[in-house]
Amino acid sequence: MPDTSLIFPASEYQARVRALQDAMGHAGHDALLLTSPADVFYVTGFLTRFWESPARPWFIVVPATGVPVAVIPAIGAELMQRTWVTQIRTWDAPDPVDDGVGLLRDTLATLVPEHGSVGLPMGLETHLRMPLADYERLHDGLAPRRFADATEVVQRVREIKSEAEVDKIRSTCAIAVRAFDRVPEIAGAGRPLDAVFRDFQALLLSEGADWVSYLAGGAGPEGYGDVISPAPARALTQGDVLMLDTGAVREGYFCDFDRNYAIGPASDLARRTHAALWSATEDCLRALRPGMLARDAHHILTEALVRHGATPGGGRLGHGLGLTLTEWPSFTPKDNTPLRAGMVLTLEPGAILRPGCIMVHEENIVLRESGAELLSPRAPAELPEIT
Repeated sequence: MPDTSLIFPASEYQARVRALQDAMGHAGHDALLLTSPADVFYVTGFLTRFWESPARPWFIVVPATGVPVAVIPAIGAELMQRTWVTQIRTWDAPDPVDDGVGLLRDTLATLVPEHGSVGLPMGLETHLRMPLADYERLHDGLAPRRFADATEVVQRVREIKSEAEVDKIRSTCAIAVRAFDRVPEIAGAGRPLDAVFRDFQALLLSEGADWVSYLAGGAGPEGYGDVISPAPARALTQGDVLMLDTGAVREGYFCDFDRNYAIGPASDLARRTHAALWSATEDCLRALRPGMLARDAHHILTEALVRHGATPGGGRLGHGLGLTLTEWPSFTPKDNTPLRAGMVLTLEPGAILRPGCIMVHEENIVLRESGAELLSPRAPAELPEIT
């Protein structure tokens, strides 16, 4: 078995597989079927932008013992051979008659007893990356073997990041903050917002990002209306607050944090709101501990915003982070996920300045036994002004 792999040494992936197999054993699964890009990458180190093409399904089977089996289109064989995975089975894809279903069925049939269980993530924040008709064919072809929900198996293992993973996310955060520090080079009164967005992506790439999967933000008088709309060609004006929020990627790992900037002198309301968001985040950084629930983080941030004189916004106030821009848990009043040491999380309080005008602030942390450790270098306490 190779000692090296893509991104990490083979030992990193072997430890992940052992953790998954241990969880599978407790859940009663005889094999685990993974189809999503993040899950495939997590087990194998198979990193590619080819996922942008939806034409082909890709499968990783984690048996109860032993090494994973990759059941993949032949176009991916050479890259998969550069990972630590040695069991690789391929077909010529796309195949309109049998797009890997027969090969996957035969693979699972040899690994799972006749009345055994195939674990498959089925819950929140999972998806099945194969045609539903093909899944039904696979399901019927493997009977009386059964498919069972393995969301807990995958999520409880993936949510605890190794130190190697934490270092990758910290490095991606460092790339983003260098780009944020250069925003005054590309933004100012008269600059179109869509041009700022394009230039900021270029800054991220020039500072070392492999790609920019996500860039959102907004701008408007003292705040902005939302944080997910495409950037319009509207020119920035004095009195605007500009926010940029990036999900840059380096070696497969995301950062996800934002920064706010006043265009010209900031108004008193904008300064006070930014200060309240910064202080609420500071309060949460001090208070957060393993053993709390995700909903507790939401409560801490909400109460802190009120205490610092801001009106809390709706929605979630943070989430998990790692191989995807957002991971579980979600900091909402209803999420009872236990917070554990080793989780990488975002703190994302938002405030309402007036109807139709908000401001948000976001930092990235890893939760340690002693509390929160920043991965994104801390934003300035005072709202920066671009003059």
